[in-house]
Amino acid sequence: MMKRSRIMPKFMLGITLIVMALTTPLRAEIVIQEVTSPGGIKAWLVEEHGIPFTALEIRFQGGTSLDAAGKRGAVNLMTALIEEGAGALDSQGFAAARDALAAQYSFRSDIDGVSVSAQFLTENRDAATALLHDALIKPRFDQDAVDRVRGQVEANLRASEKDPGTIAENIARARTFGAHPYGSSGDGTLQSVAGLTRDDMIAAHKAALARDRITVSAAGDISAADLGVLLDKLLGDLPATGAPLPARADMVIKGGVSVAPFPGPQSVVLFGHGGMRFDDPDFIAASIINDILGGGRFTARLMTEVREKRGLTYGIGTGLSTSDHSEALMGQFSASNENVAEAMDVIRAEWAKIATEGVTEAELSSAKTYMTGAYPLRFDGNGTIASILVGMQIMGLPTTYPATRNARVEAVTMQDIKRVAARLLKPDDLYFVVVGEPVGLKSTE
Repeated sequence: MMKRSRIMPKFMLGITLIVMALTTPLRAEIVIQEVTSPGGIKAWLVEEHGIPFTALEIRFQGGTSLDAAGKRGAVNLMTALIEEGAGALDSQGFAAARDALAAQYSFRSDIDGVSVSAQFLTENRDAATALLHDALIKPRFDQDAVDRVRGQVEANLRASEKDPGTIAENIARARTFGAHPYGSSGDGTLQSVAGLTRDDMIAAHKAALARDRITVSAAGDISAADLGVLLDKLLGDLPATGAPLPARADMVIKGGVSVAPFPGPQSVVLFGHGGMRFDDPDFIAASIINDILGGGRFTARLMTEVREKRGLTYGIGTGLSTSDHSEALMGQFSASNENVAEAMDVIRAEWAKIATEGVTEAELSSAKTYMTGAYPLRFDGNGTIASILVGMQIMGLPTTYPATRNARVEAVTMQDIKRVAARLLKPDDLYFVVVGEPVGLKSTE
């Protein structure tokens, strides 16, 4: 693409990045061990003792979907505060201790989970684990830190109010999922974030970080026995249970166009409809269809028809999104206001064409080549491997999946593609969110 664009709206990302990574093969030599700590905490491990370094990935299911009523943005703010002081250390003290250990910690939240990434040298493993333990178990939530980080969140929210992409995502959330937590941004609003207190941070921490929702993986210079001991020391003091997880998020809208005025020469467009669960037997075939329809390659149908043949946009893409409580096939593009309506017509036409006619043998062969390793592997480091292993566990995949996945891709036939395309692609259900001043286009709502 000449102009970089987000293929997947943030509100549908969930574990989509993990899904995307799993459409490329894991290095064949990787051996995944299943580990259970003496205290009963389960994890996956890839041992690699060539470098004295270990990456640890932890995911707590629930994420910003667990915000209490009227407290939207609480889990997001809480997560940003975890390393702003813990135990006896204030924010500066924690940062100094982390840097002295040459350790790296990252704390992130999304609609489905709170993720913790840690990387540390073998010689500093015990001390780095102890410091991370305090961050997870004993965050201070000092008022000055709460106020400072809240100000950063509010600044981001103000900037988002002027970003057409974020506006489109917020409209799509609300129209697609209504009152479900998926129906609003986990960042919260200026009003909700302004009202959050230190007590709300304590409550959000208790709701989101608990042993009943942990998924863990490690990769690097650590044995199964040592990992088991580490896990009990690190996570054993967490509360046994957290807040109840949300219910299924069914889409409440099918088909139509929503236009939100926004001044400027271009419009941002999100589009899509329901998708397919990762554990569905047809998911591999659906992934191939998506790659042919709107995957990131220049040979994708939408890139060819919308950009190359007609010059209506710099870039367009689609992706299968699998979240904990919903799934979708979503896409995005930006175009000059006078080109938006035509681009949407082309998208509908290509959607219908593949749904009714399937794809060509050449397209299927090319997609299989890409998905089985023609492009560089993404599993190129301990941190990446640990993250992907967490995703595999969340999806319920066996440790043998990397060894069998390419065979599953190769096994997909033209008949499978035609059958799954008719099942997956519903042109009448396509819903478009347009933020801009598109010529000749009005909302159908």
